[in-house]
Amino acid sequence: MDFGAIVNVLGYLLLIEAGLMVPSLLVALYYNGPDKMGILISILIILIAGFIMSRISRYRDEDIQGKEGLAIVGFGWIIISVFGALPYILTDTVPSFTNAFFETVSGFTTTGATIIDNIDSLPKGILFWRSFTNWIGGMGILVFTVAIFPMLGLGGFQIYKMESPGPMADRIVPRVRDTAKILYIIYSTFTIIQIILLMLGGMSFYDAAVHTFGTAGTGGFNIKANSIGFYNSSYIHLIVGVFMILCGINFSLHYSLIKGKWKDALKNEELRLYLSIIGISIFLITFNIYNKMDYKSFGLALKDSFFQVSSMITTTAYSTVDYNSWPTFSKLILFILMFLGGCAGSTAGGIKIVRILILVKTIKREFYKILHPRAVIPIKVNNKPIASDTVIGIGAFFMLYILLLTFAIIIISLEGLDFETTISTAVATLSNIGPGFGATGPVSTYSQFSSLTKLFMTGFMLLGRLELFPLIILLNPSIWKSENFIKHR
Repeated sequence: MDFGAIVNVLGYLLLIEAGLMVPSLLVALYYNGPDKMGILISILIILIAGFIMSRISRYRDEDIQGKEGLAIVGFGWIIISVFGALPYILTDTVPSFTNAFFETVSGFTTTGATIIDNIDSLPKGILFWRSFTNWIGGMGILVFTVAIFPMLGLGGFQIYKMESPGPMADRIVPRVRDTAKILYIIYSTFTIIQIILLMLGGMSFYDAAVHTFGTAGTGGFNIKANSIGFYNSSYIHLIVGVFMILCGINFSLHYSLIKGKWKDALKNEELRLYLSIIGISIFLITFNIYNKMDYKSFGLALKDSFFQVSSMITTTAYSTVDYNSWPTFSKLILFILMFLGGCAGSTAGGIKIVRILILVKTIKREFYKILHPRAVIPIKVNNKPIASDTVIGIGAFFMLYILLLTFAIIIISLEGLDFETTISTAVATLSNIGPGFGATGPVSTYSQFSSLTKLFMTGFMLLGRLELFPLIILLNPSIWKSENFIKHR
């Protein structure tokens, strides 16, 4: 383990975070908010810490191997969350470190769970930073680091594959740095387009920007107590719903479409399953709420169903209605979608559709092998065989997910809340969704939980965003063995 390389890259990561905090300062200055000094001091503290860490040592590209990449990703997410909490604390918006850390982790992991009850009263600079953390964390701040810092070189792939959501981290072009650049260009393009479309629907530039950050990053932080439902506009609901679905699709498929490979994209099995699940869920919920609730028209039921299905499967968790009041059947479908999540390589959380697809194919193969014991049947996705190690890894992921979810349920159950709240809150934090059902529904917050439970929840959110394994592996003592604590070159 080359600790010098790790500290050096983490220093650059903090410098990037300080730069990403500047737009929030500009917003605070523009509105002359009471948060401007707190944000400015936060930037200065992060700059100083980043500068010192980035000067501790130098390293070669090959110094960042598997263990270093793992440590950089794991500690990177923790350190940006610790320093990212400073604006909340120094502006006295969220004076408690536990609460500020929870809010920041929730933002960067695109969970969208909040402990802030009076969201409408927060200064605009802080609200901007809060939503911007959704956008930063959506694609991954370390992927951003790989894109703009050529000094990471080939070692950047170790970071890229650790942070990329899904069982396989594919390069869409040979060089990792170019792959990261392309991903961020597509991501930024979606962001700009959605901001423009929302402004055409009557939103101010500020409102359009912060809600786009939550949509593109599938984080769901909002600036209104009743979320997107505040904007009583079918146009706005439709735009946000469509972009949530788009950002839940593997960004490599967006690149394929840009390159004119429409057939390859449309034949993609994960995409087809993803869209099929969305379509079936909308159909079932629409008929259920239309028949069981007092909806004035079928179209209104369809609109609300479309939005909430899009929001839940992409783990964005924006809302236009209080789905807590929906029939049990509709709530059950939304609960299942909380587990599934979006596609691998997207900004969405959850288990990921491709894992579900491979798991189903593995079960199907086992049934077939009972009848034909000697048959050799490879698991294929998009007509490409999946390596046996990947299949085994997905099985291990499901087992670990169940164990961690069970642990999360036990921890949260100590709060003494009802069963629906306890189960859904555990899923909402581990799958990076945010709002659940019951006492943590779309119109509620997490402020009711104890500080200890909130700290556990921040851990669950980080585990979910980093696909479970990286943070747990860091607890293994053997990974820290190193001949030299810090190598100076």
